[in-house]
Amino acid sequence: MTAYNRVYNFSAGPSVLPLPVLEKVKEDLLNYGGSGQSVMEMSHRSVHFKKIMEDAEANLRELMNIPDNYRVLFVQGGGTLQFSMVTMNLLRKSKKADYAITGTWAKKAYKEACKFGDIKIAASSEDDTFTWVPKFGKEQVRPDADYVYITANNTIYGTAYNYVPDVGDIPLVADMSSCILSQPVDVSKFGLIWAGAQKNVGPAGVTIVIIREDLIGHAGKEVPTYLDYKIHDENGSMYNTPPCFAVYVAGEVFKHIKETGGVEAMYERNKAKAEKLYGYIDSSSLYSCPVVKEDRSLMKVVFVKGDEALDKKFVSEAKEAGLVNLGGHRSIGGMRASIYNAMTMEGVDALIDFMKKFEQENR
Repeated sequence: MTAYNRVYNFSAGPSVLPLPVLEKVKEDLLNYGGSGQSVMEMSHRSVHFKKIMEDAEANLRELMNIPDNYRVLFVQGGGTLQFSMVTMNLLRKSKKADYAITGTWAKKAYKEACKFGDIKIAASSEDDTFTWVPKFGKEQVRPDADYVYITANNTIYGTAYNYVPDVGDIPLVADMSSCILSQPVDVSKFGLIWAGAQKNVGPAGVTIVIIREDLIGHAGKEVPTYLDYKIHDENGSMYNTPPCFAVYVAGEVFKHIKETGGVEAMYERNKAKAEKLYGYIDSSSLYSCPVVKEDRSLMKVVFVKGDEALDKKFVSEAKEAGLVNLGGHRSIGGMRASIYNAMTMEGVDALIDFMKKFEQENR
């Protein structure tokens, strides 16, 4: 157990948040900034909340070095709504888009896009159970595609794009829900980046959209008002009542990342955690990681033992030891450890110690 008798939470999402952020939230729940009201009670039109929104955007821009010709939006609906919004807003000319299929969420995004246009699979690793990430570029995509779509980090299968596909002048769209702010990203290489907050940024409820200005304003008349990025941009992400609490917590997480060295420092910590955990798994005679080494995720460490009964025993005994939510996704089983930004090295060490003990007892 950790401070406050907290367990080590390896949940895929909603996931662990930095303890200093939670302590700050605890204070502000009763009296935000001396206002005499909870951060959950104040009007989204108030001076206090306006400042929260402005600071959140400013700090995110600084952390990610977001160019001036990109807009930052805070919207609702999670990734599932972005599957539709991306397509409704970016199918501008040819009504064509090319998708790379590297896991469950990429497949869902592709299937949703197929409702709206001529959608092609440009690359896929499904034949090998998504254990690697295909290498592709402009030679594999249609030159008149309105955009190309990738899922940067795959939460179920534990793979990640450790390169940025070169698709020429075609806008590249990336779902970065489970890896945003985990390592430096050149935003200028993308037309649109979106990320649900509940993995690396804050509680569920808000989705970050970073979109190049020239890609805004192309939604057709048939697109519902709320699903038009232009509406959110023109209204400062407050066309309707925003997810106030989720935005506030995300803003506090941005401040925390700045205070602890920024994204570069976060990346070094994330690499160290992942290298230590993968290193142990690769040296083990009980556990194995099915993912090709060059495509392994820093955020999602998937490992298996090949014995379903033993997997269940592992998850149960880990929970008793204060290590929770280690079961693999229901669609594939096994185990997975989500070691997002807020997971400490102490948590990773505790997991490795337990894995060693379990291995010795179950040879």
